[in-house]
Amino acid sequence: MNNIELTVIMPFYNEEQNASTTVHTWIEELGKLNISFKLAAYNDGSKDNTGKVLHKLERDIPELTVIDKENTGHGPTILSGYRENLNSKWIFQTDSDNELPASSFPDIWLNRHNYDFLIGIRKNRQSPLSRKIITGISRLVVTLFYGRGVHDVNSPYRLMRSSFLRSIVTKIPENTFAPNVIISGLAVLHNLRIYNTPVPHTPRQMGEVSIKKWKLLMAALTSFRQTILFRYSLNK
Repeated sequence: MNNIELTVIMPFYNEEQNASTTVHTWIEELGKLNISFKLAAYNDGSKDNTGKVLHKLERDIPELTVIDKENTGHGPTILSGYRENLNSKWIFQTDSDNELPASSFPDIWLNRHNYDFLIGIRKNRQSPLSRKIITGISRLVVTLFYGRGVHDVNSPYRLMRSSFLRSIVTKIPENTFAPNVIISGLAVLHNLRIYNTPVPHTPRQMGEVSIKKWKLLMAALTSFRQTILFRYSLNK
């Protein structure tokens, strides 16, 4: 598929219960926009039947492309998605857990002409306190080391011009735990026109989060360190 205006990057890990509903919901919503688009579903080494579900959907949905890969985690997976789809004019990233609705996307899409980086703020976020604290610290880190301008710096609901991503994604290490945090910081550093808008958040109805408790804390510390070190690397 050539001359794609929009590619949606969506990582999947053990989401066999959500996969079909998520894909159909997004395909239906995107189809209303009358644009050329692709939904790139990255199966990040799922251990359940996520891959089988996605490939079955792929046979019936021409706009769906499924990419199977070894498990590397959410961050490296979406970074691969960005690097492999720079032929699109716009790239949108969201997750496969249905916590942020496809119905909110048209508002972001219709505002794209006036902005370079459009991001959803998770409204009424119903997540554990630990995750909310980590989100707050991530925003503080970005503000201190990159500047102010993006409210929800790790939000998995972001529309970005490929011309911006093309200039930065090869510089971000492949093993970066939370590249979206760094990308938010770089959007500020590059003086992009940034659009922050509330998007309703609902807790996942099926499946489980992949990182919990102690692993969540260690992952957060890794993200903070990588985000700060990357900022200093830009001065070399």
